[in-house]
Amino acid sequence: MDFFQCIPLREAQAIIVKELSGAVVASERVPLVDALGRVAAEAISAAENLPPFSRSTVDGFAVRSADTFGASEAAPSLFSVVGEVLMGESTDIELRPGQAAVIPTGGMVPVGADAVVMLEYAEQPDHHTLLIAKMIAPGENVVLKGEDIASGSPIVQGGQTITPARIGLLAANGVTHAQVRKAVEVAIISTGDELVEIDGPVRAGQIRDVNSYALGALFTEWGCRVTRMGIVRDSYEKFYGALAQAVEACDMVVISGGSSVGARDFTVKAIDGLGAPGVLFHGIAIKPGKPTIFGMVKGKPVFGLPGHPVAAMTVSEQLVKPAVRLLSGRQKPLERRVVQASLSRNVASSPGRDDFVGVRLTHEAGRYTATPIFGKSGLIRWMAESDGVMHIPADKSGVYEGESVPVLLLGDAD
Repeated sequence: MDFFQCIPLREAQAIIVKELSGAVVASERVPLVDALGRVAAEAISAAENLPPFSRSTVDGFAVRSADTFGASEAAPSLFSVVGEVLMGESTDIELRPGQAAVIPTGGMVPVGADAVVMLEYAEQPDHHTLLIAKMIAPGENVVLKGEDIASGSPIVQGGQTITPARIGLLAANGVTHAQVRKAVEVAIISTGDELVEIDGPVRAGQIRDVNSYALGALFTEWGCRVTRMGIVRDSYEKFYGALAQAVEACDMVVISGGSSVGARDFTVKAIDGLGAPGVLFHGIAIKPGKPTIFGMVKGKPVFGLPGHPVAAMTVSEQLVKPAVRLLSGRQKPLERRVVQASLSRNVASSPGRDDFVGVRLTHEAGRYTATPIFGKSGLIRWMAESDGVMHIPADKSGVYEGESVPVLLLGDAD
């Protein structure tokens, strides 16, 4: 195929979705405490009702709601107090018309009662007499048996991320272990004779290996397990060997550098050499990140990202993140954290190309203002100083000062 023929960003995303459709990592059974953030590999249903009995949500008196109809401060309803529900214990109290029982928050609602009156609406002239000065609706201040989760109903669906709230639901139903998808194993290969490790000396003409750490942190934040394969020098044989090893060991491979058309870049040749279908596209109409490569080897995705840190991270957000979600088996479509902001100045763009521009956000009088941060894609500070990224679609030739633009939030920006 003729490489470096740029395709639209949406077409690139569609190719990745098509190739990874149904390609989900294996599952494993883990203790509930280790399931947080993982993706459920199967539906988990409730084995019992939650709550297992009807319970009060307040301290007060269990009553038959019909006995309070017409009650007011001027004409309170009269009840006989026939007992007390104890916390953590079953009760055999059965209320008849005109009867009430003392009940604590969380206490079991007696048979015959269908509501609980809060203490502030009740008055006890003596231990056996109760006056209620408010009408109570059926079910008021009561959680019915199975109202939270009914026995047999799903607690977690396959493909859902297990959140802290779902951990609570599972714990409440006595679930101690969950079948979840394994973390996506991602191998990162750094390429280039100019690269050195971050803890070594840097001589003239050399730079530290920024991308394997920045990208590794990004993928870890997405729930991946990252393996840094180290720096591979500009030798086809060494690169091919490293790539073959990474494909065998991991679910996805990300190559930092080696995606341009330079004579010493071996990515395309190596990906194709490892097996069909090989490289599926080389070049996307995007800035930064134009020379991006994507291919499939032995059913595993391989990305060749630009060596410039900002370009590599921009492409990762647009292409690698959706791939990670597909491999993880996540059911919910990707939802990006986006805010609308008023642009502080004009920004030009080239039609036919999706541009991504870092911005600083300020929030005043209930609205956001986005100030573009201009810089070359090799400047890692560009990303570090950005609160978000403004997307200029391919069908626009730029955006104007004061125009409302969508801004993708980065990290903890709020």
